[in-house]
Amino acid sequence: MSAHQKHIAHGHHDDHHGHTHADHGSLKSYATGFFLAVILTAIPFWLVMGKVLNKSSTTGLVLLAFAAVQIVVHMVYFLHMNTKSEGGWSMLALLFTGMLVFIMMSGSLWVMYHLNHNMMPGMMHEMETKPQSINAMPMSKPAPQLTPATTPESSSAPDNMKPLSSMQ
Repeated sequence: MSAHQKHIAHGHHDDHHGHTHADHGSLKSYATGFFLAVILTAIPFWLVMGKVLNKSSTTGLVLLAFAAVQIVVHMVYFLHMNTKSEGGWSMLALLFTGMLVFIMMSGSLWVMYHLNHNMMPGMMHEMETKPQSINAMPMSKPAPQLTPATTPESSSAPDNMKPLSSMQ
């Protein structure tokens, strides 16, 4: 038996460039990942549909926590990411991606908060003054009332829908 065959027989399979192949999981690890994913989906669904938590902000934070845990479960059990695979580069890429997402989300929330804070006071002032100015406006002439007409050309309309003779 050659050295390469002995190497493969002991469970160390390298490709031609010296890289080891990542573990692609077993049926047990996939079943565990699936079970955890179902649980981590069902609990937030129950929290929202059952209105278990009184404050919506608390519910939102709990849902975000469950989502973060579910992301980790998917990455570990289905994407097979760990600190050992590919010399740690997949974990570095994950950390960089997480940092970029955090910067983009916090920046977007910061911009939206400041737009809301800086733009809404003027709009709210206009909304408060409009109803008062509408109420202060003098009333215009009342709408003409419909009365029975005496002219023969308007006899086809019902009596309560005939215009006044002064309006013709």
